[in-house]
Amino acid sequence: MKDLRQQALDYHAYPTPGKISVELTTSAETSHDLSLAYSPGVAEPCREIAANPDDVYKYTGKGNTVAVISNGTAVLGLGNLGPMASKPVMEGKALLFKRFANIDSFDIEVKHNTVDEFVNTVASIADSFGGINLEDIKAPECFVIEKALIERCKIPVFHDDQHGTAIVTSAGLINALEIQGKDIKAANIVCLGAGAAAIACMELLIKCGAQREKIYMLDSKGIVHTRRDDLNVYKKSFANNTDKRTLDDAIKGADVFIGVSGPNLLTAQQVTLMAAKPVIFACSNPDPEIKPELALAARDDVIMATGRSDYPNQVNNVLCFPFIFRGALDVRASTINDEMKIAAVHAIRQLAKEVVPSEVLAASGVAELSFGKDYIIPKPMDSRLCARVAIAVAQAAVDSGVAALPMPVNYMGNDE
Repeated sequence: MKDLRQQALDYHAYPTPGKISVELTTSAETSHDLSLAYSPGVAEPCREIAANPDDVYKYTGKGNTVAVISNGTAVLGLGNLGPMASKPVMEGKALLFKRFANIDSFDIEVKHNTVDEFVNTVASIADSFGGINLEDIKAPECFVIEKALIERCKIPVFHDDQHGTAIVTSAGLINALEIQGKDIKAANIVCLGAGAAAIACMELLIKCGAQREKIYMLDSKGIVHTRRDDLNVYKKSFANNTDKRTLDDAIKGADVFIGVSGPNLLTAQQVTLMAAKPVIFACSNPDPEIKPELALAARDDVIMATGRSDYPNQVNNVLCFPFIFRGALDVRASTINDEMKIAAVHAIRQLAKEVVPSEVLAASGVAELSFGKDYIIPKPMDSRLCARVAIAVAQAAVDSGVAALPMPVNYMGNDE
């Protein structure tokens, strides 16, 4: 771990501090180039945009630019570290946008005193970008912030900690249940955690067929149930009319366990209480709610997923967020709606059923992969994800009426 720590620090410090930079997209070598790039030539696109505001997409990089914005109140699993301590994460997000979907990105860290101040700041600069990725903002403020910005901005606003997690979780879970011979509509689901990711995951699973009354959500005080008087409006929507109060109560006969909480909170004994052929998504990072080897030792019929790359079935947001924005930007969507999220779910889960290319096997360090208990979702390095997810999302945006542009002819899921 000491070596990894130093490697990580060196990676961020050398050869140049940080992980991203600005590159030129056109020539700036001659005096004539400069006269076009700046004064006097730059006045011409300014006039065109003033006359027709949509021409900003023609003459600037707005249409391929996403702002990654945080206030640093929920940095990774480290808590409220503040805006500047969140900057390495936001730069990392910008790196992923560029690496996986060729989207330019700027990280913006906002210092504020109130939610309204944050919303006003972001809304005031939003028109500079093609989309906004909110990141590492604590619940319940993140719900209020995202809703307010969606209402005020004319570009897609997407809180990845909520919806990216929900999309990848839904894709993997639907596949896992299929392998186990179970129907999501009949599945009893235990969700350990009641924050932004947990609530978004459960809401999207419901849109994919799960039944709200079969979901048992737990926070630090136990089951979220109808007789509690300490629930915020977001938890209340998952208040179950039940006599169950603890994880021990909820886990008995459960088909699915989804953990978005903390390390080592699910025991091997509790795993033995689950229904036949259970599914466990232990997504706390870096340490899951239960280590896969413990769960598999308790039950050989379990399908196991975590947020870690050193175990099979990694639930990783990079499987979706760059490509969702790629599709949304390419048809100039005004928002990222439920139809687009569900389209991403099905594009991701279907890809896991296809033959895995040799380059993906090599990048993953394995000899073979095929749809089954140890391969329910694609690997992050699968280059097919961009096209599949972006095309599905773009088409859903067009079909649902939130796209300003038609589906591009012969669209291949990129900005070309």
